[in-house]
Amino acid sequence: MREGRDAVLRAECFLCGREHGGGAVCEACSADLPWWDSSHACPRCALPVASAGECGACLRVPPPIERCHALFDYAFPVPQLVQGLKYGQALELAPWLGLRLCDRLPVEASWDAVIPVPLHPARLRERGFNQAVELARPLARTRAAPLAGDELLRVRATPAQAGLSARVRRGNLRGAFQAAGRLPWRHVLVVDDVMTTGATLMALADALKAAGVARVDAVVVARTPAP
Repeated sequence: MREGRDAVLRAECFLCGREHGGGAVCEACSADLPWWDSSHACPRCALPVASAGECGACLRVPPPIERCHALFDYAFPVPQLVQGLKYGQALELAPWLGLRLCDRLPVEASWDAVIPVPLHPARLRERGFNQAVELARPLARTRAAPLAGDELLRVRATPAQAGLSARVRRGNLRGAFQAAGRLPWRHVLVVDDVMTTGATLMALADALKAAGVARVDAVVVARTPAP
């Protein structure tokens, strides 16, 4: 009975509720989403730029992430999608979003591993799932790349980051991630739901590079405006 009910839910658009041919979001709602424009974004931090190339901040202090891609700008109704997956347990959104993350990435790109941003064990027990893992799974499968598991851990719990400045976020996340020994990968792709200041992704990239990774790319569902 549950499987039949879930099938019906998956045939309804998460945003407008209309029944359609399948997938979490119908074509009409998808067309109206605020898709991120890579041609007018810094390739390293994904923020808008006036001209092609890296932004001034990334030129002055290059971040540990080489390339960052986003699916959407964090504008209506994207928060509804992100929060529906993260807090509403609308897991039917994950395959739809994960495959579109895959489409966002360069066709010729490949990685030694796809790494979902880890949750602290206490947060994982509380939530019951890691939304980054759910997003990364269809992406890794489609690109035939290994999906990382316990190779990277969130060893320190951090307070909720919403509303905090970039400086405070960076301080909170310093040392939050740790690799389980030396990693065999040279080039990896990190997956997360939202990039705000970039503090989480940068802290994770630092931990990966400390464990032997040479290059870290990232892809996120949504990029917020400059904080």
